[in-house]
Amino acid sequence: MQLAAASREALSEGGALAAQLDAFTPRPAQLRLAEAIADALQQRDVLLAEAGTGTGKTFAYLVPALLSGLKTIVSTGTRALQDQLYHRDLPRVRAALGVGLRSALLKGRANYLCRYRLDQARGEPRFHSLEQAAQFQRIVAWSGRTRYGDIAELDGLADDSPLLPMVTSTVDNCLGSDCPFWSDCFVVQARQRAQEADLVVVNHHLLLADLALKQEGFGEILPGAQAFVIDEAHQLPELAANFFGEGFGMRPWQELARDCLGECRSVAGAQAALQQPAATLELALRELRAAMEQLPPRGTQWRALALPAVADGFDALSAALMQLRDALAGVREASPGLDACHARAREGASRLARWLDEGQGTGNGEQGVEETEWLLSTDASFPVPGSPFPEVLWYELTPRGFRCQRTPLDVSGPLREHRQRSQAAWVFTSATLTVDGGFGHLAARLGLDDPDTLVQPSPFDWQRQALCYLPQNLPDPVSRGFGAALISTLRPVLEASQGRAFLLFASHRALREAAEALRGGPWPLFVQGEAPRASLLQRFRESGNGVLLGSASFREGVDVVGDALSVVVIDKLPFAAPDDPVYEARLDAIRRSGGNPFRDEQLPQAVIALKQGVGRLIRSESDRGVLVLCDPRLLSRGYGRVFLDSLPPFRRTRELADVCEFFNAPLPTGEG
Repeated sequence: MQLAAASREALSEGGALAAQLDAFTPRPAQLRLAEAIADALQQRDVLLAEAGTGTGKTFAYLVPALLSGLKTIVSTGTRALQDQLYHRDLPRVRAALGVGLRSALLKGRANYLCRYRLDQARGEPRFHSLEQAAQFQRIVAWSGRTRYGDIAELDGLADDSPLLPMVTSTVDNCLGSDCPFWSDCFVVQARQRAQEADLVVVNHHLLLADLALKQEGFGEILPGAQAFVIDEAHQLPELAANFFGEGFGMRPWQELARDCLGECRSVAGAQAALQQPAATLELALRELRAAMEQLPPRGTQWRALALPAVADGFDALSAALMQLRDALAGVREASPGLDACHARAREGASRLARWLDEGQGTGNGEQGVEETEWLLSTDASFPVPGSPFPEVLWYELTPRGFRCQRTPLDVSGPLREHRQRSQAAWVFTSATLTVDGGFGHLAARLGLDDPDTLVQPSPFDWQRQALCYLPQNLPDPVSRGFGAALISTLRPVLEASQGRAFLLFASHRALREAAEALRGGPWPLFVQGEAPRASLLQRFRESGNGVLLGSASFREGVDVVGDALSVVVIDKLPFAAPDDPVYEARLDAIRRSGGNPFRDEQLPQAVIALKQGVGRLIRSESDRGVLVLCDPRLLSRGYGRVFLDSLPPFRRTRELADVCEFFNAPLPTGEG
């Protein structure tokens, strides 16, 4: 194919990238991947491609995308990866190829400064500390000089800062064309740049929000796209479940109550009408959250409403929302802001009613006794009436709030529908897509019936660069003494490596226990949750001999090249937590349809998660390191082979002496 040949030429010895980019080295795996992607783009086909770390995956899809001339959407897993791709990788490749195609970066609206909400916040002092007030003044100063209004430009502002909802908009509270700042809106400007661009970089959250018609501002661009490249595609099914469902939470409704009062300042008589209903809503939210304290951190709607205090709390919340909605109806025409608040209250009351009412039956009176008994025995939610896909209704508690959600159990159908409707080329790629060499599990979850597939393993010399250590004599992971035995096993490994380790734990409790056991040791300790993620990783890199402790969310995005990370420890096989109501409902659905939940869902999901964690060890051709897998089930259970066969071809050992020899360290006294 013409595009494949052009892509290969650009990435080969003496090609455009080798001539223009310092340190660029042609890689056979990259060439094969680029050719396969080029063919998929040219034929408007679907490709599922696993590309191990070091294959040069990013350049392999950027080159054919830029050379194709197609309107291309590239979607990445996180905003951090999105920024890296747009600001670092894309400009280099585009300059090397000498193509003049226009590109744009587009994020969800919550990532952009909202001038209207900033203006409102100026007049309402609700800062809880001098530090917050100082940070707000920084935002005000930055707002006068920023060109794009991207919150990522603000260094030092935490992702969970309470200032963010005050200075950004959501789909619910945006005033749209009624906003007095509409002509200067950063979100509108970002959309316009995306509409005019040939290649647009988005993240999965934004892509899925708009596929699910949540109107994040991208819907008008998607129909014109001729190609989609989905990087970190293994994340897509889980994320899609959230977007094809519906939810509500405590914080947005607290913000609604406060926004109502904020809007009253410019409307005579509005405060008298809204002050009491807004206060009633805030009180109802606090009292419901207090009642939910008796519940497990996560569970089904059925379990939550079985507690009388919680059921009463939801009834009170429903009444409060409707009271605020009705009060707003009388003043909504006085200002665009109050009109928007009325729409939010009306939608909130409707969402809450749907969540409370649905799940109480199918709505057609034809529920069978056997099915009812099964649903009650498994604490599952009923299928939602009128929904083409089975769904589960559930809640989740946060330290100061709660969230309620309606989530489809299977997103393959809607994903397939959107993909077929687009009539575009779709490339799904990641370093972790296969299980035991096959794509079946992920292809099914993505709704891909017969995609072209390609596997390009990492080009590293695993026998020379890495060692896999499977310690002896560790107890079963569920036994009481596992944590203490784990630390005893790891200390000599850390002594041999002189720290320089990343320890991944299956639970936050295990992480905290390990952190306490390792405090005061000879290595600097960096513990997830004790500092912002980016700061933690930067300090770990700079320490040179640190020990980084993280949980599941750290399996991805820890990219430390060089000696600073020379050991990766994984305490247990990463089977999903049993307290996830969506996961439990999905397993039950598989069982009822005649499948095997462990074989069809639990095992393949855990294999992909393990591969993500293992992928933190070797990031370049010059890296060296030891992988320590501490779960004895890898060798004692039959399914352990699936995990081990899905990993790179490590040398394996059960002897600590081999680890010490790898690091040229003496064997600790008493070992051997």
